Amino acid sequence: MARRIGFTVLLALALIAPFVVSGYRTFELTTIIVDAIALLGLNILMGYNGQISIGHSAFYAIGAYTVAIMTVRFGLPYWIAVPSAGAVCFAAGILFGLPALRLGGSHLALATFALAVAMPQLLKYKLIDPWTGGTLGMSLKKPDVPWDLPLNRDQFLYFICLAVALVMFAVGRNLVGGRIGRAMVAVRDQPIAAAAMGVDTAMVKTKTFGVSALYTGVAGALGAIVAQYVAPDSFTFLLSITFVVGIVIGGAGTISGAIYGAIFIGLVPDFASKISKAAPWALYGACLIVCVYLMPTGIHGVIRLVRAKFMPTTSR
Repeated sequence: MARRIGFTVLLALALIAPFVVSGYRTFELTTIIVDAIALLGLNILMGYNGQISIGHSAFYAIGAYTVAIMTVRFGLPYWIAVPSAGAVCFAAGILFGLPALRLGGSHLALATFALAVAMPQLLKYKLIDPWTGGTLGMSLKKPDVPWDLPLNRDQFLYFICLAVALVMFAVGRNLVGGRIGRAMVAVRDQPIAAAAMGVDTAMVKTKTFGVSALYTGVAGALGAIVAQYVAPDSFTFLLSITFVVGIVIGGAGTISGAIYGAIFIGLVPDFASKISKAAPWALYGACLIVCVYLMPTGIHGVIRLVRAKFMPTTSR
């Protein structure tokens, strides 16, 4: 009951927010929603399946460039380009996940690191320069508001991202809460026992990587539309590290942890720059150290402890 009430209140605030905040804050909230989708995809891979990836900025870039090429070069509508970006990233995740089956732990992390480092350089390659715009990147336009709705473009795009996020989170919750989710956790915790029980560990790992890349690709597509610009240097290795930070701070292996992590990586750097103009990243790093020390299970773990203490379940 408490979770339903909390979700209802949070949804109500999300629906009201773009009408009571400034245009910049609406943009900031939209970015947080997009980041939450990306973090959910990474959390499915790392938190539920135990595969370490520090290269999801590459899939984010693939999703962003897919929607940019389809809308700018081919003139396709966004409602076709965004799902297509997810499909392309799902295929890319499967293709990368197949050879990565032989890797695990630090070796898989190193492979994904190589992917993240190589992607910006690949986007600048002269043979695909006519499609990607090379180092200059590409500019996009925000979608027009249809049906004479009483919204500006920023508000309309906010609600589009919110609707996509609600669908993605509902699908993700059903995925990790069902048979496939239990197989993911089994492969993460006891791979030998899972294989002995008939779980196809290779298939589970590969499909999980594909689903994770799909989520990140959809986030990248929406992020490109929100920013109205894509360039190779926007998808560096630092973006992958930011996603990992969001997972750790929000709470690995939890659905709500993606939301908490997105709020953290979306707001804390901005607050740090306002507090200290001289060394904002030093303040941000200190904040990370404090959060990891005080909240080893993430924000989700702290909220769960508080709920258990002050709202204990009554037994019959």
